Amino acid sequence: MVILRKRVAGLSETALERFVLRARRAVRLKGTVNVLVTGGGEVRALNRKFRGKNITTDVLSFPASSAGARGAGRLAGEIAISAEIAARNADQLGHSAADEVKILTLHGILHLAGFDHERDNGEMARREIRLRQQLRLPVGLIERALSERAATERAEMAAENTWNHRGRAGSGRRRARTSTSGAAGARRTR
Repeated sequence: MVILRKRVAGLSETALERFVLRARRAVRLKGTVNVLVTGGGEVRALNRKFRGKNITTDVLSFPASSAGARGAGRLAGEIAISAEIAARNADQLGHSAADEVKILTLHGILHLAGFDHERDNGEMARREIRLRQQLRLPVGLIERALSERAATERAEMAAENTWNHRGRAGSGRRRARTSTSGAAGARRTR
């Protein structure tokens, strides 16, 4: 079931239901997936109630509570998406809000299938990238994070290289900080 409590340009409940079915099949997730597209306030309230985090986020996934509840015809889980954050992300990345809701839905479905990008050593990221391409979606959540992290690292390296090429003592100070934190880490483990 799909509920569009907040309308998203170019996306109907029927179109999102069809996408959920395609994504669920591509992930090989059995069971029904319910999707709520709503306002940031409601997503924040859900995040506070179920995760103890009083912040708005783009997508939340709620797996079915017991293994017995999963399977064909049963509930796999539920997903809540902030329409405002989806629209903002889409605007920043140059694609439609409808596509962004689909990207967030795919991300949520992967979580319902048991993937966890915080603990799986890149497995979810690789899977999401393949599925996003298969489902003809623009850049996904994890790809964005990886791209942003790589850009930050490149900028830091460029700044450090500029600093070092000017003959300043930046690299010596950096080594001192590193060895100090290394020593502190060693003390904690004793």
